[in-house]
Amino acid sequence: MGITELAVLRWVHIVAMVYWLGGEWGVFQTSYNVVNRKLPMDERRRHMETAYRIDILARTGIILLLPLGMHMGHLWGVQPYGGAFLAAMWLFVAGWLGLCWAAFIYRETDRGVKLTVWDERIRFVLIPALMIAAIASLFGKGPFNAGEMQKWFSLKIFLYSIALVIGLKLRFIMREWTGMFRVLAQGPNEEVENRLEKSIRFGRSIAYVYWVVIGSVAFLGATKFV
Repeated sequence: MGITELAVLRWVHIVAMVYWLGGEWGVFQTSYNVVNRKLPMDERRRHMETAYRIDILARTGIILLLPLGMHMGHLWGVQPYGGAFLAAMWLFVAGWLGLCWAAFIYRETDRGVKLTVWDERIRFVLIPALMIAAIASLFGKGPFNAGEMQKWFSLKIFLYSIALVIGLKLRFIMREWTGMFRVLAQGPNEEVENRLEKSIRFGRSIAYVYWVVIGSVAFLGATKFV
């Protein structure tokens, strides 16, 4: 067969999934040291910095999965919009990625917090749009083709939107870290330490659901059994 457009897209899609899943696991493990009160504050800040550096790859992966999925879906015949739609989708995602990376670069500043808020606002619009499109398609109302052995794509889009919801909550948690560590840098603060631990405990609990959803997205894409 040789190297085809679909084969290259599938390869990039696999790499994006690996960074998404692996990155979230890395942040999960690093969070234990972020909240460890026995460690010096400088050490905890280094672990937080490591978490951010790992997380940006996970964020990149999850964002890239959208245009990759839409592009491959078109080649598979389950997503009928190609041409200008796909070009616009890739341009949109390029801008979104630029915003995401800018927020990462300025993460310790007020500018970084504002950029992160704009990143989140994109998700507020995108998540319900994807959910509605996926559910409507499963009920035969489009926009995706969901005939026999085609429902996997709409189901995958729906689960992807659920993953974005969970990821958005995890973004909120990481944004809280920045503010709380600014306070802790001024000296010991029991109340803030307790809030930090509570925040990360909740983040860890929903991370388990996150991994199940990510695994389900991958399973649907690999098997296409419905």
